[in-house]
Amino acid sequence: MAMVGLFWITEDSVYVGSPPDAEGHCVRITSEGVQARGPDGIRAWPWSILRSAGVNAAPVEGNARGGGRFLAAVLEAVATLGSSYGGEEPPQMYLVLETQDGAEEVRVPAATRGYTSREITLSQRLLARFREGTADPRTLTIWSRDHSGATPKPPEREALLREWTHA
Repeated sequence: MAMVGLFWITEDSVYVGSPPDAEGHCVRITSEGVQARGPDGIRAWPWSILRSAGVNAAPVEGNARGGGRFLAAVLEAVATLGSSYGGEEPPQMYLVLETQDGAEEVRVPAATRGYTSREITLSQRLLARFREGTADPRTLTIWSRDHSGATPKPPEREALLREWTHA
């Protein structure tokens, strides 16, 4: 498993924010669209009905950087797999999906306490490309299989997002 931008990537799936929690709640991105699994069941939005898809309130990383910051981000994301987040709730962000009927917000736990602003921008661009059909989430799962699922450092994550968005 690896975190790249606002996405948590496994060999089989791409999630917005963190991977599924202990109850299986998550927001999954597929070639067909968005699937949200929560306490009320599974909801799905095909890309064809979405006018837009974006993430609001993604936590932004502070100016402090360093090797310890990377390790902390990975440990926070792993802690999200259980019901605790270092004793605290993970930061929340919202996937906003707009259809002809209006916008819906889906609450998504972040995988870290802060993403770089560039990662957020590039992740938003990649979500738009998924919706437009000019990018496919399978590219991310293929990358995960080829790279043992290890989370790269911020500059490498940003480079991957640029590659996937063709920016």
